[in-house]
Amino acid sequence: MKSFIYPEMMVHVALCTNKNPQNVLIISDNAEFLSHEMQKYSEVNTKVIGSNMDELREEADGTYDVVISEMYGDAVVLAHINRILKPDGQLVTNNKPLEDVESNKVLMEELAHYFKIIMPYNLGNDNSAILASKEYHPTADIILQRADMLDDLQYYNGDIHIASFAMPNYIRKEYLGIIKN
Repeated sequence: MKSFIYPEMMVHVALCTNKNPQNVLIISDNAEFLSHEMQKYSEVNTKVIGSNMDELREEADGTYDVVISEMYGDAVVLAHINRILKPDGQLVTNNKPLEDVESNKVLMEELAHYFKIIMPYNLGNDNSAILASKEYHPTADIILQRADMLDDLQYYNGDIHIASFAMPNYIRKEYLGIIKN
């Protein structure tokens, strides 16, 4: 996969869905490329922490509009992420390939405790992510003007955003009752 696809898709899908993102937290031990994409949003405050649970525990309640996480989302991690998100907040987390239904179901069932919208999407090259949202739907609430007016993108645009949520019926059937949209 081209090195620019992953960070563009991890950042811009959430930032172009959230109505007014002001504060974003990136949880990653290697956030250079994600941080580079966040620089395209000069009006958004971005903080990066590593995958150390102590750093996550120290974050204040209701601080973030979006959390972009490369930290595996077990129950404790997700509870802290839920705590630090605003009432309309979103989480983007990397995921197993969509065909790995059993692994993904475990994560999506845990996310269902905190989010009303849970939708996996394609990152390309058999990689996927999950957008979990308390309010905004990633295909119904896309901010097309923001998505299509960003400068210096090599992959992401409004059409890619919407298309990334498409999946074949044989996979969609496996996720019936799990995906919340």
